Amino acid sequence: MVSMTHRGLRPNWTVRGTTFLLWGLAVLCVVYWSLKLLSTPSGISAAPPVLRTPQPVDTAAVARLLGASATAALPSAPSEASRFALLGIVANRLGGGAALIAVDGKRARPFRVGTQVEEGLVLQSLQGRRALLGAERGGPSTLTLELPARQPQP
Repeated sequence: MVSMTHRGLRPNWTVRGTTFLLWGLAVLCVVYWSLKLLSTPSGISAAPPVLRTPQPVDTAAVARLLGASATAALPSAPSEASRFALLGIVANRLGGGAALIAVDGKRARPFRVGTQVEEGLVLQSLQGRRALLGAERGGPSTLTLELPARQPQP
């Protein structure tokens, strides 16, 4: 009988010892990560990132480098007409109606004849596939917008 009790005690202490070691490792891990996450850096502060702004490009120097003559004209700013896109027209025979116009690539908005499209530009009239814009409704037209050509239906 002595041999049976001796065998019964050995696995019991082995399980207890292993359990004790595993719990000890778990507690050490929790303590380590708690200290790691809750500690503040001592005296070390992160420097703000340095953003470099690019130097402005000298277009005349680039043009000379690429072989342009000194008298060659550089490309000018886009024309005022390129800022506007006429997308649709609804006109009546009495001179009224509305035009669907996109300004500076933004979403197109409808404008009635006589309303201001932008500062200094009024939709003066609609003629077929064209919209005439000017400083005032009865004044001379300074800008003419045309609808894109129709695509043939296949």
